Amino acid sequence: MNLGCNSNKKVLTRRDLIWAEEFDYVGLPKAEHWVFEEGKVRNKESQYYTKERQENVYVRKGKLYITARKEDFPNSKYEKGSNDWRKSSPVSEYTSGSINTAGLFAWKYGRIEVRAKLPRGKGVWPAIWMLGDNFEDVAWPHSGEIDIMEHVGKDPKTIHGTVHFPKGDGELYASDGGQIEIENLSRKFHIYAIEWNEETISFFVNEQIYHVFEIDQAGIGEDNPFRRKHFLLLNLALGGSWPGPIDDSIFPQKFVIDYVRVYQ
Repeated sequence: MNLGCNSNKKVLTRRDLIWAEEFDYVGLPKAEHWVFEEGKVRNKESQYYTKERQENVYVRKGKLYITARKEDFPNSKYEKGSNDWRKSSPVSEYTSGSINTAGLFAWKYGRIEVRAKLPRGKGVWPAIWMLGDNFEDVAWPHSGEIDIMEHVGKDPKTIHGTVHFPKGDGELYASDGGQIEIENLSRKFHIYAIEWNEETISFFVNEQIYHVFEIDQAGIGEDNPFRRKHFLLLNLALGGSWPGPIDDSIFPQKFVIDYVRVYQ
């Protein structure tokens, strides 16, 4: 049985496990489950996401390790004279990893849970999150975004759970989220989860609910992004506007994932 909730009270609901990644092998993440992001991708973050590089993403002893490193790494997208921050520098000062299930697996409704131990230190930004599986067609924010877990190292006890969705015309968007303080985020594993149904998305750490989003806030009808399938992303970002300056003395830092499970 797993925790489900449409209010601030705990409700136990029996569900069927429909998808799982237990990381019960050694090597790179299974290609039939995961796709790598590569390069400098979003939010003006400082890291370069490497592709299929064991130093940054590797499975061993039943766990997935996403490792951020302080090291020079060539930027394969570099263009001399470019004003695009993704392409303007020939070398990145940091590397890390980001994997997702885009084009392979996506889900609508159910419980998505991840057991993980977080990195620590100023500048780290680990995330467990979801994007609408129409992301390539409609782009953000029209795809919707569900942040199951975000954490920034400058605030070492705080976990954030948030949704983002379009509001009005153009690129305007709205956000709705909550936060909770948890001890020992970098020393112990915790379970980060959402319970998602036709009416709400509820956010949990372990068995504690800390935020409930009413889906109708994002619109009535089929255009609501939270009434469509979303795929899952796991990444360890560095820097950017939210985490702020990076403390170079902390590296390497590891985002350790024990398992991913999806119930419906």
